Amino acid sequence: MKSVRNLSRLALALGLAISTAHAFDGDAAAGAESAGLCVACHQADGSGMNIPGGESWPRLAGINPEYLYKQLQDIKAGTRQSPSMVPFVSMLSDQQMKDLAAYYGAQPATEAKGGEEATEEQLAHGRKLAEEGDWDRYIVPCASCHGPGNKGVGGSFPGIAGQHAGYIADQLHNWQKATRDNDPQHLMAAIAERLSDDDIQAVSAWLARQPAQ
Repeated sequence: MKSVRNLSRLALALGLAISTAHAFDGDAAAGAESAGLCVACHQADGSGMNIPGGESWPRLAGINPEYLYKQLQDIKAGTRQSPSMVPFVSMLSDQQMKDLAAYYGAQPATEAKGGEEATEEQLAHGRKLAEEGDWDRYIVPCASCHGPGNKGVGGSFPGIAGQHAGYIADQLHNWQKATRDNDPQHLMAAIAERLSDDDIQAVSAWLARQPAQ
């Protein structure tokens, strides 16, 4: 029964992603002018940073602009917790957020960092979780929502292939702790709560090694 409920929620969320797709009205050229606010953490090319054993700032380059815009909206509204982002987002107008999202979304994706120390066994486990899931534990594969190759679907499900391993792991832990709760139909929270620390390390390392585009 639980698996049927999860699949129903998944179908609803996928329908939401498809139905909300439309032309994005951000101005990438204007966004380039505002991007100076972001370079300290996300770098001039939007590649982000991954500090082993420390904080990880996500790659923004090549991420769907609608998804980026929603995250900026949620952080500004307080529906996504990100203390380090709040001072910067609070300075942005709604149009500036759209412009920044358009700018970073138009940049070519860069190579991810992290997970280099993962063993072949860990990578195999990460691949299974990402592409096949673990139905015995009601863990839906990442690709069910994030699309073929985990490269993203619309504005609701970002590309996670080629994202920094530390950032992926941080976000999975945040959903586990309920310090992040801004995903469609709470799908990520339902999956993250079933993942062990070993699962998170494995799937984060594997995804970081995959091509983003």
